[in-house]
Amino acid sequence: MMMRKLFFEWRYLVGRAPWDTGVSPPELLSFIDTHTAGRAIDLGCGTGTNVLTLARRGWRVTGIDFSRQAIRRARRRLAASGYNADLRLQDVTDLSGLEGPFDLALDLGCFHGLTPAGQERYTPHLARLVEPGGTYLLYTFLRTDPSDGLNWPAEAGLRTLFSRAFDLVDLTHGLDHGRHSAWIRFLRKT
Repeated sequence: MMMRKLFFEWRYLVGRAPWDTGVSPPELLSFIDTHTAGRAIDLGCGTGTNVLTLARRGWRVTGIDFSRQAIRRARRRLAASGYNADLRLQDVTDLSGLEGPFDLALDLGCFHGLTPAGQERYTPHLARLVEPGGTYLLYTFLRTDPSDGLNWPAEAGLRTLFSRAFDLVDLTHGLDHGRHSAWIRFLRKT
């Protein structure tokens, strides 16, 4: 865990975080266009790109990241924009102390970076925080070969892991720089 955290701190510090494009994805924009603004949480918010996008569209947003450098940049970005959000330096695998409910939980590439044990700890926190009927929008890399040694989730594992609290309503496969990926929309069971 410590090495992973140092990796992210270093990447944000030197400005070489290729995942931090500064552009909100069309999947999120489409969701925002078709849903009434409410309360949202961005898990692994990085420098706040999607937090700011949601805030500009009237959402009350909480952003969570374990990188001090990322949260620092997100706070500066929000201050310069004039928008407000609750930004927290916190690990997504332990969201105790955070109060829901949230209408939208967004995870754009954080979940697949967790260890399997971290993914197991993440899930009950997410279920507790998302409003029944609320949406969990996940972008993740997918493991397609069990022998590859990656911690990325397999599609079947995702379905099982979230099936207690969420219904999978949409899954769109893709390729991201040659890596299998998916946009997945879950609804919190009522």
